[in-house]
Amino acid sequence: MRLLSHLLKRFVEKGQLTVITVDGVRHVFGSGVDGPSVTVRMHDKKLERDLFLNPELVSAEAYMDGRLTFEDGAGVFDLLNLFSVNRKGLGAHPVQQALRKGWRALRRFHQANPIAKAKENASSHYDHPAEFYRLWLDETMAYSCAYFSEPDEPLADAQRNKFRHVAAKLKLTPGMRVAEIGSGWGGLSIYLAKTCGVHVTAINVSPEQLAESRRLAEAAGVADQIDFREMDYRDLKGPFDRVVSIGMMEHVGVHHFDAYFTTIRELLGPGGFALVHAIGRMSPPGTTAPFIRKYIFPGGYVPALSEVFASTERTHLWVADMEVLRLHYYWTIRAWRH
Repeated sequence: MRLLSHLLKRFVEKGQLTVITVDGVRHVFGSGVDGPSVTVRMHDKKLERDLFLNPELVSAEAYMDGRLTFEDGAGVFDLLNLFSVNRKGLGAHPVQQALRKGWRALRRFHQANPIAKAKENASSHYDHPAEFYRLWLDETMAYSCAYFSEPDEPLADAQRNKFRHVAAKLKLTPGMRVAEIGSGWGGLSIYLAKTCGVHVTAINVSPEQLAESRRLAEAAGVADQIDFREMDYRDLKGPFDRVVSIGMMEHVGVHHFDAYFTTIRELLGPGGFALVHAIGRMSPPGTTAPFIRKYIFPGGYVPALSEVFASTERTHLWVADMEVLRLHYYWTIRAWRH
């Protein structure tokens, strides 16, 4: 426990973390103020070493397989909250700093997304039955940040707000040709076709999502206005009046940003413009958290604004508008959780 204790003493400054080891000894870390109090019990002696080497990934995996359990009324969201308020402390440990440098050096390998690999990575996350996503998404089946007029607005209303907001930014008129890169379950394409009278070419690499999208478009009466294609974005040909890409850039990988933005530029006809909506980080360029890389977005990366704008400059795109929706994404995730 000596090495793990050394790490946790640096990590937990706010709130309190109590760790009960396999032999029943309690170790308490933190001030107990300005954060939650969490008690965990370890059921495997090897966890002490494994948590020291990779606390973010190992704590999650140990919780999933029962080697780490919560006590005294705490739960996984309390631990996530404790991690959030103490995040800077974890990176302050010399071993963690060295590990992060190593992960940064390997990020080109982790984020390699040639066409075949991109399809495989997307399939691992999205090719699950629509019934699974219906358990926690709203009726629009939008799997991206909503746009709330107030924090407690119903999620379906907030997602429709997002659709309207996107349409307004795109300045659509009937008959325009629109390309959607990463069309998800088809909600935005269906909205744009039905409400704005445009023709949409919607591309996706998930057969499961495409099949459901076609069914929903048929039910909405706009199947003749939307061409859903199973296709990598690098294979799409224009020209289009507008390009929109919602929640897709996170899957591209930092070393493919230039290819992504070059594709967008080449898809646009004269006078055309694009809207890209993606998750971003408030910190400088870094790496993808190991749990997210392994279980959520393999090959993915949440970019810093400096990386996005550097790429748009290199690919000769003008950034005419930028909007940060940080709280809106928090409200969206909160709605998915409940």
